Amino acid sequence: RVLQLRFGLKDGKSHTLEEVGKKFGVTRERIRQIEAKALRKLRHPSRSRKLRDYLE
Repeated sequence: RVLQLRFGLKDGKSHTLEEVGKKFGVTRERIRQIEAKALRKLRHPSRSRKLRDYLE
């Protein structure tokens, strides 16, 4: 959900760390950490393979 909001994958409008943090009731630093962890997971070879298969 954090990545969807940050990059505008749902509504086409990207949101700031502050906006996303307010929505979830956490700090923008925590959102930054969650975002970084999610992106790291997506970059992992086994996950990126699944993502590539999905996109094709």
